[in-house]
Order: sequence, then structure tokens, then C-alpha cells
Amino acid sequence: MPKAELLIRQRDVLPDGILIELKVWQLPRPDAERPHGLKYSLYCGQNGKRLVGYDNERGKGDHRHIKTREEAYVFNTLEQLIQDFYSDAFRMIKELNDE
Repeated sequence: MPKAELLIRQRDVLPDGILIELKVWQLPRPDAERPHGLKYSLYCGQNGKRLVGYDNERGKGDHRHIKTREEAYVFNTLEQLIQDFYSDAFRMIKELNDE
């Protein structure tokens, strides 16, 4: 059976210690849980505490975490996913810096 192909692996640590990490794989074939054919994990956090996360682990489908809240996410395109993630991440970072 073919394996998933890693498309994106990016890890950045910002000067304030905030970690932003993106991992996206192309699956060998789409399935009922991942009709777009991608598996992904996008993370933004500081000191081990998640601020924002987008993922699609089995059994949960496409969803996002904003601080402690978890909600469904409607996947359109990979580009939109990344744009939405960064928009939420930068908003949370701004809120953190404004505290």
C-alpha cells in the first residue's frame, strides 16, 4: 500500500518563543473522512500551550482549536486552510501581546 507523501513541513519559532508548525501530507487516496485527500496538523503555541490548532485526526474530521474551544472547520482548499490558520494564529498572538 502506498504511503502518504509529506507536502509541507515547516517549523518556526518566533522571538517571543511562539512555535508555529505546519505538517501536511497527501494521502494515497481520498476517503470518507478526508475527501480532499490531505492529512494535516497546523499548530501555534507557546510554552507547550496551544493557542491555535487545525487538524483532521481520524474520527473527528476537519476541525480547529482556538485556545480551549474546538469547532468544526469547513475545508475548501489547502491555500485557504493555511490562510485561515495564519489569520487565527496572528489574531491570538496579538491578543496575547495585548494582555
